[in-house]
Amino acid sequence: MAEPQSFPQSASEITNSEEFFSFFQRAVTDAVDHCQAGIVRLSDAVKDASSIIPAYDQRTYGDAIKALSNKLQESKALFAPRPKFAFKSGGSFAQKKNASALSLSDAAVLADQRRKGAPGYVPGSSAESSLAITPAQLRSPVPKRVDEESVSQSASVKVDNRDGAHIILRPSAGHATSSGTLSNLRRCMVDMSSPASTDHSLAGLTLKNISDSLIICGHVSGAAHLTNVRNSVIVVASRQFRMHESQGCDVYLLSSGRPIIEDCTDVRFAPLPGLYMREEDHRLENQWREVDDFKWLRNEPSPNWKVLEEQQRVKEEVWRDVIPSGPGVDVSDILRAVGLNAV
Repeated sequence: MAEPQSFPQSASEITNSEEFFSFFQRAVTDAVDHCQAGIVRLSDAVKDASSIIPAYDQRTYGDAIKALSNKLQESKALFAPRPKFAFKSGGSFAQKKNASALSLSDAAVLADQRRKGAPGYVPGSSAESSLAITPAQLRSPVPKRVDEESVSQSASVKVDNRDGAHIILRPSAGHATSSGTLSNLRRCMVDMSSPASTDHSLAGLTLKNISDSLIICGHVSGAAHLTNVRNSVIVVASRQFRMHESQGCDVYLLSSGRPIIEDCTDVRFAPLPGLYMREEDHRLENQWREVDDFKWLRNEPSPNWKVLEEQQRVKEEVWRDVIPSGPGVDVSDILRAVGLNAV
């Protein structure tokens, strides 16, 4: 067996142009990751200070952060390897190649073409997220979802305007500096959890305008912001949890900070199910029940939230056996299994 190729760790060790090219590409990747992490920290700082910063200033800071992010993506594109020139004749170039000769990028193109040609494919999914999405209302022998896909090549994670969809998203190490946004979802099941053996997390997460849905958010290294979420079950592990203008939700939470609700009613909290706990999570002080209601200033407990009693919580076997089940289980069946019976 051939020895694995080793790469120089510094410019002084480089002996030829090929080695320098590899060294340069890795250095560019490291620099981009460092810049992206700084942008995420800025964004988190603005969100954390939202209670003391006027709305106009928040928009100004947000526009500045967006401009920085766009500039970074432009700079990143300048150093991306250029695709090799190839003639096209008839069908797509990837389909004309021998499968054994396909590059990684060619394979991605071919997989996308096959996915779009498969029965039950629905166009219009976000190009930013490479998600596995299948509408629940389609009744055919085709599975209700396609296989899990990594979104490691995406600059961000974004899903919106879905009804009855079963969405499976597996964040990778590349999303440690990326934020996610889920919006305008109805009667959906979204699973963004990663295996407990990994430490893959999103930098931040925003949920907005969601109803009658199960959202398994996975781990978020920063803050999870929820706005206008109704009659839904939320499962999330995050550094901070903030919920606004929401009602009728069950939240299964791991949070190292005190959860915050505002303009919310009928919200119930429970600890994160054991299935989604990582080894390091057991060492954290989970403040899932130390909820602060910013619109309740009296000394007595807020009537807008309460602890979800243990006998009312979703059973461990449901998280383990029903949620990750195969295509034979319909989205509506999964939603009923977690107590969303009105969908």
